[in-house]
Amino acid sequence: MRAQTGLPITPHAYLLEGSGDGRQGGGAGTNSSDTAQVTDPDLAPATSAPIHSDVVRDPRLAVSLPGLDLKNPVMTASGTCWYGQGIARDYDLDRLGAIVLKSTTLKPRAGNPTPRLFHSESGWMNCNGLHNVGVEREVGEKIPWLAGNYPDLPVVASVAGSSVDEYEQVVARLAQSDHVAAVELNVSCPNVKKGGATLGTDPQTVEELTRRCKAASRVPVYVKLTPNITSIVPIAQAAERGGADGLTMINTLTGLAIDPFTRRPLLSNVTGGVSGPAVKPVALRLIHEVRAVSDIPIIGVGGIRSAEDVLEFLMAGADAVQVGSAALDDPLALPRIIADLPVMMDRYGISSLAYLRDVR
Repeated sequence: MRAQTGLPITPHAYLLEGSGDGRQGGGAGTNSSDTAQVTDPDLAPATSAPIHSDVVRDPRLAVSLPGLDLKNPVMTASGTCWYGQGIARDYDLDRLGAIVLKSTTLKPRAGNPTPRLFHSESGWMNCNGLHNVGVEREVGEKIPWLAGNYPDLPVVASVAGSSVDEYEQVVARLAQSDHVAAVELNVSCPNVKKGGATLGTDPQTVEELTRRCKAASRVPVYVKLTPNITSIVPIAQAAERGGADGLTMINTLTGLAIDPFTRRPLLSNVTGGVSGPAVKPVALRLIHEVRAVSDIPIIGVGGIRSAEDVLEFLMAGADAVQVGSAALDDPLALPRIIADLPVMMDRYGISSLAYLRDVR
């Protein structure tokens, strides 16, 4: 018996989180070996082939970023769509501006033990632990599937690792794929060579990591910044000095949830990444701060659930957005937001998204 401290979690949310059978599970502990038993949500039984349908093509929504010519500014957020095959059963991926894949390491990782997902009124908390299939399967299997079924969809590969060397190796392997439009560096990972300190909290490390990954990449490099730091501006400036083509802001906030009945944390890792509506005001503030000192593109992420939220992010200083946890609540959240954008633009008298960049 346990206290009812959270909201129900749907099988769909468990699937996107990485529990391939639609139940929380699949992670027996962090494992970075070649033989890690990685549950693959993309291999869950499919009820139909990938969906193809009419796509919203309003020229007012078009956004051009380094490496990314987007039909609209809305992308998936890394970690909430696995490698795309699961959500392709829900809607036509060509509706998206781009797809951002699961953060992937050099070797497969099974992630943290369960429970690693918690749902509350304020949003979601997870401690997935970089559960992923490894870069070899990503390049050899996952990305080719997307290229074959959605050849016009820009693919952004998210990179993670436990050292600067690992990031560089993953980026170099991704450079051998012809179907990656851009790379996103998830720098919210512990640096094992520096006692487990998060890579993205040290400006010198971020600058070096960005520079080395930029040299190894054949496509533009975006750096995804952590909000779990005293000031995000020096980190953004370090990424820019390292040659980043753009920034993604923000990653999850670190939080804690406790079960009053067991008096134990609700997540196996004790703490987890908080996402959802509660994060949105923080994300908007940090984007606004960085936009004041940087002119490079910013992809905003954090608590977006509506077309109006998208417009707020663009007004704060973002050039495009990613939507993540909203899809855990509603599998059709992204196509709904995209379809609503022209309506909201008409309501607020916005002639084009470029207009927002000119007036902010």
